[in-house]
Amino acid sequence: MIRTLNLPVTLSAKGRDFTLRRASEDDLEALMLLLADDPISTGRGDKALNSDAPAYLSALTAIIEDLSNEIIVVVDDEDELLATMQLTRIPGMARRGATRLLVEAVRVRSDSRSTGVGSAMMYWVTGTAAPMIEADLVQLTSDEARHDAHRFYERLGFVGSHRGFKYKVGGGRVHTNGAHL
Repeated sequence: MIRTLNLPVTLSAKGRDFTLRRASEDDLEALMLLLADDPISTGRGDKALNSDAPAYLSALTAIIEDLSNEIIVVVDDEDELLATMQLTRIPGMARRGATRLLVEAVRVRSDSRSTGVGSAMMYWVTGTAAPMIEADLVQLTSDEARHDAHRFYERLGFVGSHRGFKYKVGGGRVHTNGAHL
């Protein structure tokens, strides 16, 4: 938990108020369903299966207990989960010791897209969360297939300045040539 983030807060979007708060173990099922609501995540194995709940719970617990990480959720007035994101505070040496706020796993429930929830979340990140944790830079990665998301982030002022790379370490399927997929 990033302790310097003052939560919960109220976000407003298109005449509606939402609550942005820290995720808890009580949100586990809704978080799993939100990940499964996304075709790219589903293709990576996020299918909200009950048998996967222990793995998700382990990850959620580790994130909640980590002082550099935060899982944030946005809920409506009935505490129904509409969106989520993970924030990670990264102190660094580059850029004269700049601290970065990494935004990952941004998901808005499919029936809540285009309601302003995603914009309100990201404006909170850049305008409130980043200054609160003394971050000099907010950065995020987005799957190359997420063209709508790229346009969304660019509309908010993010610049596609870098190219990201990944290397799968263990636990994955092994291709016939021995490389991990």
